[in-house]
Amino acid sequence: MPVYNPPLRDMQFVMHEVLQVTETFREMPAHAEIDVDTINAVLEEAGKFASQVIFPLNISGDTEGCKLDPKTHEVTTPKGFKEAYKQYIEGGWAALSSDPEYGGQGLPLAVNQCLYEMMNSANQAWTMYPGLTHGAYASLHTHGTDEQKATYLAKMISGEWTGTMCLTEPHCGTDLGLMRTKAEPQPDGTYKLTGNKIFISAGEHDMADNIVHLVLARLPDAPPGIKGISLFVVPKFLVNKDGSLGERNGIYCGGLEHKMGIHGNATCQMVLDGAVGTMVGQPNKGMQGMFVMMNAARLGVGNQSLGLTEVAYQNALAYAKDRIQMRSLSGVKAKDKPADPIIVHPDVRRMLLTAKAYAEGGRALALFCAVLLEKVHSHPDEKVRKDSDEMLSLLTPISKAFLTDNGYLAATECQQVFGGHGYIKEWGMEQFVRDARINMIYEGTNTIQSLDLLGRKVLGNNGATLRKFGKLVGRLVEEEGVNEKMAEFINPVAYLGEQMTKFTTEIGFKALQNPDEAGAAAVPYLRVAGHLVFGYFWALMAREALKKIAEGSTDPFYTAKLQTARFYFAKLFPETATLMRTARAGAAVLMNTDEALA
Repeated sequence: MPVYNPPLRDMQFVMHEVLQVTETFREMPAHAEIDVDTINAVLEEAGKFASQVIFPLNISGDTEGCKLDPKTHEVTTPKGFKEAYKQYIEGGWAALSSDPEYGGQGLPLAVNQCLYEMMNSANQAWTMYPGLTHGAYASLHTHGTDEQKATYLAKMISGEWTGTMCLTEPHCGTDLGLMRTKAEPQPDGTYKLTGNKIFISAGEHDMADNIVHLVLARLPDAPPGIKGISLFVVPKFLVNKDGSLGERNGIYCGGLEHKMGIHGNATCQMVLDGAVGTMVGQPNKGMQGMFVMMNAARLGVGNQSLGLTEVAYQNALAYAKDRIQMRSLSGVKAKDKPADPIIVHPDVRRMLLTAKAYAEGGRALALFCAVLLEKVHSHPDEKVRKDSDEMLSLLTPISKAFLTDNGYLAATECQQVFGGHGYIKEWGMEQFVRDARINMIYEGTNTIQSLDLLGRKVLGNNGATLRKFGKLVGRLVEEEGVNEKMAEFINPVAYLGEQMTKFTTEIGFKALQNPDEAGAAAVPYLRVAGHLVFGYFWALMAREALKKIAEGSTDPFYTAKLQTARFYFAKLFPETATLMRTARAGAAVLMNTDEALA
């Protein structure tokens, strides 16, 4: 059976020693009083909830799946899910980082980030039910009317009601301009929505009293394409003036998708049959409100793969220490046993260290993004808010795509550590692989994220934001460039940072001549950018570890951190050279292939 131990020590290291989050929080009145002990205490309890309450439901939930009653359109979640959700609400976890004005606890988003990483490690399918609510809450909090906020936010913050995002249609995935769902205005100011949505995670379930759907649809006179989309809030049960639940609304689950993974989450085909909704934001400008939810979801999906990377690594490590097979190539290591534990073999260590390096690098990036998002929402200085928003915009597609690519790779490598047992359900590894695969697809495929990064976030402003990140790298290089102990960590990042400008300019120039060049280069380009970001954070973490050791610490944590950093820069970071060569190979070998693909 799988195991999971919350990585509290590493979370504390990143937050308190590398990012020094409490120093940043002091600049924000809402969090000026938060201290290290409070954060650590909350995370310890969060880890207990994740490991003791929802982790034991992961395999059983995957085995049982969700069940739809075709007569009532009600969905029953796996055994124990509903009871675990009740504990989640009673523990106050739903309200952790939400606005106190509506009943939230108002803790920093970085704390919520750690909670969700642990819950994703423990049970991604279960975590998606409350997880989607955060994005819907954020969208309504930013773009909702006062009446909508009064009606929905407190219930969503408490966890009594959950939320979804309803975008995709059978003929319409990423290209939302093809959407057909209609919204007819009514005399009372509401709208009646008619259409079909698919792939709606947590679209119907029995865990909460109401489900608040955020739905994209077209008004009768809407212009064609993406500029004619409006956003509506459509509850499962209509809400009376006094806040009580009214009659069943005309939105229901018409079918459950039969999926490769995340079986414990209800992925629904949603039918809107005259469903009553109210508009969020302005007519034909629904993407503004939905992008709030979509960007939150993209960061959240990266966090899902971070969680799976961590739990897959933990289980593979435990297995590698216990499983005996063959003898070490350099001589017998376990003289009292008929064979050595497989952890003595170099390639087993490569697989384990790959997962460990991607988990710890991903954790640093995810927490850095959470701090940026906190600055966007809470910092009193407008310039800081603007700069943070710009940097977060650059890092969001990297966080989504790089972390999910790495997560699937790491889960597969960890499955490989188990050999044949990794293919067997009882060990849990094949579920981690199946669950990780969806994260590369939904909330905008990783190719879409790559196009967004290269086209919008980099070339769209002539590399201005990328240069701002480059300044962070340059400052670190300037500070540590003469430190011989840091050379093995600094030099690779400095070299790639210098190459990045030329590489980006070259791709941008070719794209001006032929837009397909951007499409051909985007995926390897994002991965190069991902390594630049990871390299920066790994250099920061190595610096902190060296500092603690120089101060006399004998904590093996710091030695382990340096060893993992050395592995990352020696074995993973160098793929950037191949990626840049691949990106520079151009579009012709892809597009001049009509006969090959006939």
